[in-house]
Amino acid sequence: MDGGATLALLGGGASPHRRRRPYCTRKGTKLVRKFDLVEPHIPSLRRYAMVLLRYDEERSDDLVQDCLVRAMSRWHLWRQPGNLRAWLFTILHNIYVNDVQKAAARPNVIELHEYLPGISVPPDQGDGLALREVVQAVQRLPEEQRQILLLVGLEGFSYEETAEIAGIPVGTVMSRLSRARRKLRGMLDDSGETNERKIT
Repeated sequence: MDGGATLALLGGGASPHRRRRPYCTRKGTKLVRKFDLVEPHIPSLRRYAMVLLRYDEERSDDLVQDCLVRAMSRWHLWRQPGNLRAWLFTILHNIYVNDVQKAAARPNVIELHEYLPGISVPPDQGDGLALREVVQAVQRLPEEQRQILLLVGLEGFSYEETAEIAGIPVGTVMSRLSRARRKLRGMLDDSGETNERKIT
């Protein structure tokens, strides 16, 4: 997450693009033609999965892979020429929510990770510290607010598209987004005041 993504989460700016990982498929089949349509959306799917799963790369890749497999197996459910990107995000979102519910129901079987990696910047760089604070603040948001913030602020989905992905009314999307941005700004303001007191 860079400065552009930070602005997007807070209400403006453009979203970044992460390096794309290859997801293999066999050539010479109908599957590869479907994959050609899906492939351009993999970077944004992985970016969303990474933040949902607190930058756990292995679990994020598994989530994206599950999403792609389900999309391929249920291709007939895509209402062509509908919004393929939103449909893929809906699949990924539903898989994630189901996994979280299963984990909550069986806490002794599935461990919920709270992994937040360090950001590879020197500790004396102000921009790096600010970025770390933003990442940590986003991770502290309530789950429902964080999902909406990422879909609208980072991925650029409209309120209507986000409502369809999350399966909630548009009004609920707007309400959660407003609360998420307000809480995020509050946490960042508090963090800034704390840092100023440490400096003085």
